[in-house]
Amino acid sequence: MIQLKAGQNIPLTGDVVRFIAKAGAALDVSALVVAANLRASGAEDFVFYNQPVAPGVTLAQDGVTVRLADVRADANAVLLVVSVDPTVLAQSGGLGAVSASLFEKDVATAEFAITPAAGETALICMEVYRRGAGWKLRAVGQGYAGGLTVLLNAHGVEVDEAPDNAGSAAGVAPGGGYSAGTYSAPGHSSGQGLTTGRPADAADPQPLEVAHGLNRLWMIFEDAARSAAALISARDYAAQRLDNELSTAVSDPATRNTPDADAARQAAQRRSDELIVTAEESHRRDSGQLISELAEADRLLPPSLASWDSPAWDGPPIPSDGIRLGELYAAERGELRVPYCVPIPLHRPLWIDTESSSAAAPVVGALLARLLAADPDRRVLVDMIDLTGAFRGLVDPLAPVLNGPPITDHSDISARLQALVDAAELAEMAYNSGVFTPPAEHRVLLAADFPHGYQAADAARIGSLMIRGDLIGLSTMIVGTDESDSTDPAVATLSQSCRHLPTIESTPLFDPWTGSPWQLDLDLLPQEPQRQARYLRTNH
Repeated sequence: MIQLKAGQNIPLTGDVVRFIAKAGAALDVSALVVAANLRASGAEDFVFYNQPVAPGVTLAQDGVTVRLADVRADANAVLLVVSVDPTVLAQSGGLGAVSASLFEKDVATAEFAITPAAGETALICMEVYRRGAGWKLRAVGQGYAGGLTVLLNAHGVEVDEAPDNAGSAAGVAPGGGYSAGTYSAPGHSSGQGLTTGRPADAADPQPLEVAHGLNRLWMIFEDAARSAAALISARDYAAQRLDNELSTAVSDPATRNTPDADAARQAAQRRSDELIVTAEESHRRDSGQLISELAEADRLLPPSLASWDSPAWDGPPIPSDGIRLGELYAAERGELRVPYCVPIPLHRPLWIDTESSSAAAPVVGALLARLLAADPDRRVLVDMIDLTGAFRGLVDPLAPVLNGPPITDHSDISARLQALVDAAELAEMAYNSGVFTPPAEHRVLLAADFPHGYQAADAARIGSLMIRGDLIGLSTMIVGTDESDSTDPAVATLSQSCRHLPTIESTPLFDPWTGSPWQLDLDLLPQEPQRQARYLRTNH
């Protein structure tokens, strides 16, 4: 039987798995079936003792049984959960130490020991999740001090209050436990992806961006994030334990300089080193597997998601559901570099953080090349605002798809933006009246040098396009300094609503699963004309 650490995953070979858990407190075991964005689709996805069955998932006295082939086809994972039994007075420390086990064919496959540190009363112990045509098991260990209610809310299941039920917790049935009628799943929100400048808040998880070609890369990224979190956690734990043991060894002045104290210090250092070596070996093993998966994927992905060296760029155009922005890495965690990709159209604008538009030209060129490659079945039409002439070198290769000459005079900006707003509003009217036709073009707006030279209302126009632009198939890119703290509310709101791509080194991004820090190497369009012609496929 494998002893799992947080973030570690293993493949499953059986068709049926069974989950059980034990703890110092009386436990309720439950399961939650979620889609790729970690959200439930309805109350029927929550399996607990008042609702013990969902497709492929059954709760019995001996735990949760998952028949993998019978799990609903659009589900991505089954979260295996424990919580303090509401009918039994919980101990002051919450769940206490939890031991979670998974069985295949009645044989224990894996065990995961979790010791919540903050009095958590609900815990995602493990998740069984799809990986290609198969299934894998991941040790999660994510706790919720607010209990099962908060855990469910975080995964899209709303818990109604029970104001007239004195002495009962919100959403708890009179006999204890949760009644199936108290849950509903709201609509899924749009993907958010990485955050910049601060770690992701575990109590407010970011939904994930996954679909078709993106799905494989995002699953690889998630596995990399979990493995990174396990390594970081092990290193932190080793350092803390070493510090505590060294402090104990020298705490008594009478024995501080004795051979016994020396031996105790050496033993503490040895235990710390062994723990770190084990964690790093595990992380290297995980990274090696992911590097192999990425190399395989790169040969199969459409051009917009593949590396610049992929043979896909020499083949026929292949449509895609996303574009690649660059590669994520962490030098202190090894050689693994994970593609960072987002869906298209870019409903959430990309904001390239830079004080020099010309310095960002290779980044913008790479993004345009990938946008062109992602939607070869539709005409791409680019509106370019370039007050400083930073993108002059892209004008000739992009000439077939430019919607008129690039705007170089600030007085022409508002009219061009308003034309796009008018088109989006007309599309919205058609949509509301039931006569909407999907856009025949993929529109791209490049607003460089923002907000310098733009009118006060232009930020509101771009904000309107962010809301309605999908009706005309619009993807928006903004180039300029980060204006999230602008004194202009419209500019600040627009900046805060965009996905920022830092061009300044050492600006960390934080993954949406574990909050682990990553550095982003943005893709750059090669400057050689022959290679540009290869990637800027305006001739197709």
